[in-house]
Amino acid sequence: MVGILTEKESAKRNFANALGGLSGTFNGEDFVITSARGHLYELMAPELQVPPEKAKQYSSWSIDYLPWDANDIAWKRELKADCSDKLSEIKKTLAPCDEIVIATDDDPSGEGSLLAWEILDEAQIHAKKLSRMFFVDESAPEIQKAFVNRKPLTLSSADPDYRKAMFRTKFDYLSMQYTRMARACGDGRSVLRQGRLKSAMVVLVGDQLQLIKNYKAIPFYQNRFKDENGVVYISVEEPKYDDKSKVPHNFHSSGVVQDSKVRKKTAPPRLIDMAGLASLLAPKGIAASQVSVILQKLYENSYVSYPRTEDKTITPEQFNQLLPLADDIARLVGVDVNLLTHKVPRPTHVKKSGAHGANRPGSRVPKTLDELRNAYGEGAVVIYETLARSYLAMLCEDYEYDAYTGHVEDYPKFIGHCNVPAKPGWKMIYQIDDTPDDEENDQGLGTRAEPFIHQGYPKKPTEPTTKWLMKQLENRDVGTGATRTTTYAEVVNKNAKYPLLEEHKGKITMTEYGEKSYRITQGTHIADLSLTEQVYADMRGVAAGTVNEQDALSKMADWIRDDLVIMQANGASIPKPAPRVKGTWNGETLSVKESWGSHKFTESELKDLFDGKTIVLKNFKTKKGYTTDIKGHLEEKVSERGTKYLQFEPIYDEKPDKMPNSWSQYTFTPGERAFLEAGDEIEIKGAISRKTGKTFDCKLRWDKDQKKFIPTFQNKKEG
Repeated sequence: MVGILTEKESAKRNFANALGGLSGTFNGEDFVITSARGHLYELMAPELQVPPEKAKQYSSWSIDYLPWDANDIAWKRELKADCSDKLSEIKKTLAPCDEIVIATDDDPSGEGSLLAWEILDEAQIHAKKLSRMFFVDESAPEIQKAFVNRKPLTLSSADPDYRKAMFRTKFDYLSMQYTRMARACGDGRSVLRQGRLKSAMVVLVGDQLQLIKNYKAIPFYQNRFKDENGVVYISVEEPKYDDKSKVPHNFHSSGVVQDSKVRKKTAPPRLIDMAGLASLLAPKGIAASQVSVILQKLYENSYVSYPRTEDKTITPEQFNQLLPLADDIARLVGVDVNLLTHKVPRPTHVKKSGAHGANRPGSRVPKTLDELRNAYGEGAVVIYETLARSYLAMLCEDYEYDAYTGHVEDYPKFIGHCNVPAKPGWKMIYQIDDTPDDEENDQGLGTRAEPFIHQGYPKKPTEPTTKWLMKQLENRDVGTGATRTTTYAEVVNKNAKYPLLEEHKGKITMTEYGEKSYRITQGTHIADLSLTEQVYADMRGVAAGTVNEQDALSKMADWIRDDLVIMQANGASIPKPAPRVKGTWNGETLSVKESWGSHKFTESELKDLFDGKTIVLKNFKTKKGYTTDIKGHLEEKVSERGTKYLQFEPIYDEKPDKMPNSWSQYTFTPGERAFLEAGDEIEIKGAISRKTGKTFDCKLRWDKDQKKFIPTFQNKKEG
């Protein structure tokens, strides 16, 4: 019997639909299907990976114990919480099988193979034969073809996909050291998550925000010409001036001479990846995390192709499989089918190499968009429409335009350009960039140009957006479209305790923690985009057997040594929390900060505080510069990591039952007090503000219900 292990329950259902049930016979072979639930195993904590005598240093967040030695780590796994029942089900289903088939996702990173091998190796699930199913999507024809064309496997260590994924997992595990370093070199408290992609994203955004901050909009002035159609003529030899009054007026109106007219074509944009999709949808308020989740659901139900692909093109077979559905897809998303006239493979979009193929619509076309809307929400409709138009654009004709070049007749060094659309082609259905073409018009060159003084500015740095960031990472070949999207979703997660970036409708800003991370990692290996390039190269080398895994992992120790020095220097200017003092509190040894605000506790104050007493900080100086008395005591707290600690908490007087005799250091006369108690308003002079220490005048009344004074200021700036 053939036992098929899929990645998740939804895949198990799709396999059952394709093969005729959860068990049965297909192509003359008996089979049974079971599924994992993503990763069932995870690597144990660092202190459990090393000999007992080293456990303390690997559990510590102190940088004194860094770097780790990769040779110390046993790379032991443990079953994740709530996965024992799922593992038992898998073992029971596969027990009678003569052949076990890994049918998890065929990820570019090898992650699907890794999670399957983890289960088979850790749970000691064996069979006479092992094999792998490779499928482009989870449609019935693809699954059936993959079942028939299974590829033999032997051991996990001999599987290139497993080796590749395991190396990346180990590298990322070792990079935990950077988070500990960033915390220690930062404020000593904030957990600033670091990693290959996280750090790269923060650095790219931080550098761009610095360019914007340092940008100076200093104008320049220059002679130029403009014709009646708005075409501007510029001479590269014409000087620029810092003052408009300095620009010489030595040009006159002149005719325009057309130098050339050339018909040009632009092919449709290449098919989109997950990161590109996320960047297009961010301005519409659809977060990267939503894109990833919705795409996976759509894929599991065959509405779209495999989302976590690295492919930028599709194969001829994939092109031919989808072509019969093109008209139905077009009608669904409101595209005129008469525009789909280029129904032969484009060499820019269709190549023989590839696996899953670029992101595109799947083999199942919804009857209506409401089918998606009702099942997955409005985001699914936007995602499907975007993928559909991206695909359909390749079936449209090229965009054609006439490119004109001309010059000013009397001043031939002044050159102008413009593009006149001739045939819209694919642009009729798909617009990926809302930025207008400055050189595009409907009329072409004019006949006469007038001189004018142009006021210009140095080009302002581009504001960081989701689209901009994804493009920067893609240009540097950092990560895949899928990993960029999922990692970006992590760093902008509003529910995280220490989010690094903040995104609102595609626009990115830095959080408080992102600022600290950016400052600390300046000039480090982890913030260098070439590090990720090196890791991906090593992944490919480990998979191919040309790179020794242990040698590649050992590089991390050298990077840690170098970067620790840099991060300590970078973090020197970041304020650190006050040192802590230990004492006995209710029979336990706990600590409290040795100071609170501007006040450093004396030994006698600390003794009283640890004894549970309330103390008074006399003449406490506030941040605003005034002095006051503060009462307070210690309260026990628990950190997010479960550690108990003590914190000084001020005690503020409750609202008085009776009206006080004074307010803001102004003492009432018996007559004023009588007016206030009767609910009347009085006018006082010479009160002193608690916040600023300045004197002020105001009108005042006593609110009996709220038991508080209500001042009224003639000048709102007072007080």
